[in-house]
Amino acid sequence: MKAVTYDAYGPPSLLRFVEVDRPVPRADEVLVAVRAVSVNASDWETLIGRPLYSRIGGLRRPRFPTLGSDIAGVVEAVGPEVTRFQVGDEVFGDNLERKGGFAEYAVARQRVLARKPPALTFDEAAAMPQAAAIALQGMRDARAGQRVLVNGAGGGAGAYAIQLAKRAGAEVTGVDNGFKLDFMRAVGADHVLDYTVTDFTRAGVRYDLVLDLAGHHSVLAHRRALTPGGRYLWVGGAVGTLFQVLLAGPLVGKQRLLVVRNNPDDLLAMADLCLAGTLVTHIDRRYPLTEVPAALTHLGEGRALGKVVVTVS
Repeated sequence: MKAVTYDAYGPPSLLRFVEVDRPVPRADEVLVAVRAVSVNASDWETLIGRPLYSRIGGLRRPRFPTLGSDIAGVVEAVGPEVTRFQVGDEVFGDNLERKGGFAEYAVARQRVLARKPPALTFDEAAAMPQAAAIALQGMRDARAGQRVLVNGAGGGAGAYAIQLAKRAGAEVTGVDNGFKLDFMRAVGADHVLDYTVTDFTRAGVRYDLVLDLAGHHSVLAHRRALTPGGRYLWVGGAVGTLFQVLLAGPLVGKQRLLVVRNNPDDLLAMADLCLAGTLVTHIDRRYPLTEVPAALTHLGEGRALGKVVVTVS
């Protein structure tokens, strides 16, 4: 089978489109013939090896030779312990623990997959898993009348988070680079900030809930941006901020790491909202499998408006 592989951390130019052995599903594993896979910030981070936590399991060399976790496709074969799926089922899910999505076939454990609703295209399904889980779990406490801020709101998870917060009746501020301001407004943000111009922690506005997808501030800076009793949820960003939130966050207001759980039920709930027209999945660009380096470059440059999807024929 064809796959996009790499064997050292670095730029997209290190990726190679090569022939590799097709994986064999074992135990509770499912072999998926990949139809589409989306590109996530976690793919970019694990490609370049930064921040340092992206090297977990492979400090010197990548643990997995093929990136790509958000997959959608058709079950090609199942392991002997698989009970939830059979050959021919259309599935989707976040295969972060195994990756391998930038290929014609990928192996995933059955517990990370859900049946794809027939009305959902493979591209739409692949765009959802990681972004949908982050947004849904990050916005569960959003309420009417609250002020909510999403930092890094111009990507896939951020676009979903804005829509969920607005659905809850909150007043939403989106933060990202200047290229994404119009996009965040179009998605539904009431206010938008260019982080290269305005530091939201020093802007004089306090928020009831902050979902930070690109955290680089200190816990003391976060506190300046929170109302009394306000909550700060860290998802990604600098290692220094990660450790501050872990160690000092609970002591400096309600600041914590959002541990996103891979839950197929949450994924299906988000799919239902999309199919009902309540939420919109924004796909910025589509690339063929041979152009994975270009897809990752587009995301890594901070220019992706919503999701980037790789289609596999």
